[in-house]
Amino acid sequence: MPSTIAIVGAGRLGRTLGRRLRELDWKIGAVVARSQASARAAVRTIGAGQPHAGVSSRVLQSGIILIATPDAAIHEVASKLSRIGGEEWRSKVVLHTSGALDERELSPLAKLGASAGSMHPLQTFSGRASTPLDGVVFAIQGDPRAQRAARRIARALGGFPVSLRTGAKPAYHAAGTFASPYLLAIVECAMRILMRSGFSRRHAKMALAPLIRQTLANFERFGAREAWTGPIVRGDFATLVRHEQALAPWPREVRESYAALARLSARVLATRPEKTLRKLDQFLKKR
Repeated sequence: MPSTIAIVGAGRLGRTLGRRLRELDWKIGAVVARSQASARAAVRTIGAGQPHAGVSSRVLQSGIILIATPDAAIHEVASKLSRIGGEEWRSKVVLHTSGALDERELSPLAKLGASAGSMHPLQTFSGRASTPLDGVVFAIQGDPRAQRAARRIARALGGFPVSLRTGAKPAYHAAGTFASPYLLAIVECAMRILMRSGFSRRHAKMALAPLIRQTLANFERFGAREAWTGPIVRGDFATLVRHEQALAPWPREVRESYAALARLSARVLATRPEKTLRKLDQFLKKR
């Protein structure tokens, strides 16, 4: 399978994957963005490639085409590409990088004989710093040839490819959303509660960062249930009532999220979930 790749979509993920693959001696072909300026900037970041504004037949000079556009644009891009090349698509592998969509978004190209699939690294890309890919899980789907290409890319990047069953992408992506953007919302909420209690933002961050790091370290070492601490584990439901009272002046989303997370913790972490939930209901207002 050729180590040549074209990149359609020059955002954070496309640039990160392209740059790392170039460092691993892959040949970077066309780099496609909406504007020539964006395409040139992406080529500078990647360190190789030919910039193009809009879909170009130059992508067909590569054996693998990676579509790293926003989800809403994937099918449209595939449709535009399908009007270029015809029979040439039979020798190509096309992968998109959406976490929530499967290979069906590439159906216009699959109908022309292209091997279609998806490859999504379960990692967050801030655009502010280099993002490590070593040890990152890559969720892959698609026909056998597309999956082989996705596995090869993932392993070359130091990642760990995992094949998802049909229809599993939305749930897989929801899991990642729980663990990353929603985690940040919880942390920011904790920051604001500390700040209203007298902390500066800097001191609130100083207080929470070691707590979060140790929690994650315990999770990695022992698993979630063994790492679980707090009033529910101790059966200290009176403290939960005091928490609820303290949060009374806060917006509804804060109060309801706290109660929902208490119940979620009991459901997924308690040894006897139903018994723990009944006790919670005795102390907390039912919502």
